[in-house]
Amino acid sequence: MQRFRAFRIHADRAGIEALTPADLSPGEVTIRVHWSDINYKDALAGTGRGRILRRFPLVGGVDLAGVVIESSAPEVKPGEQVLVTGCGLSETRDGGYAEIARVPADAVVPLPPGLGMREAMIVGTAGFAAALAITQLEHNGLAPGQGPVAVTGASGGVGMLAIDMLASRGYEVVAFSRRTEQVPQLKALGAADVEVLPTRPAPD
Repeated sequence: MQRFRAFRIHADRAGIEALTPADLSPGEVTIRVHWSDINYKDALAGTGRGRILRRFPLVGGVDLAGVVIESSAPEVKPGEQVLVTGCGLSETRDGGYAEIARVPADAVVPLPPGLGMREAMIVGTAGFAAALAITQLEHNGLAPGQGPVAVTGASGGVGMLAIDMLASRGYEVVAFSRRTEQVPQLKALGAADVEVLPTRPAPD
């Protein structure tokens, strides 16, 4: 049986292991993973510093991009380049930190034209979240020239990508952050102004 490498998280440890397809969560689509990314959530899961996984062991990684190698679902064809994000990856089912992944067919998204697998994972969950938020705001009437758009949590992944996306679409962006040292970076991304908030006191 084919063996492949995966970053697997147990309740008391995590590391690279050799797995077989029989070790993976069930699903209609098997993918050869080409790229994944590292989210804050992944770091919490992999280090055990956050209660992310609902069961153990699981392969880490909340995103993946790759090529379909097997599919029992007629709408997903072998050879297709696809991406998968969310759907319980690295929470309730094995995720993208493996050479092979198995996922539900309804979680598979064809790679959009003009977007490579690597680029899709550079955007990743954080970028998809930012893009969905901006799309929803524009759907409800937001447009450049109506006034500045505030981005809170600007120093995080979603915030920084939102700044970049908004600025590239012609919006005036005001970023809010508690990290003084990141002001130059936020301005370089496109923030017209950065408001530095007071640091929260440490809990007793």
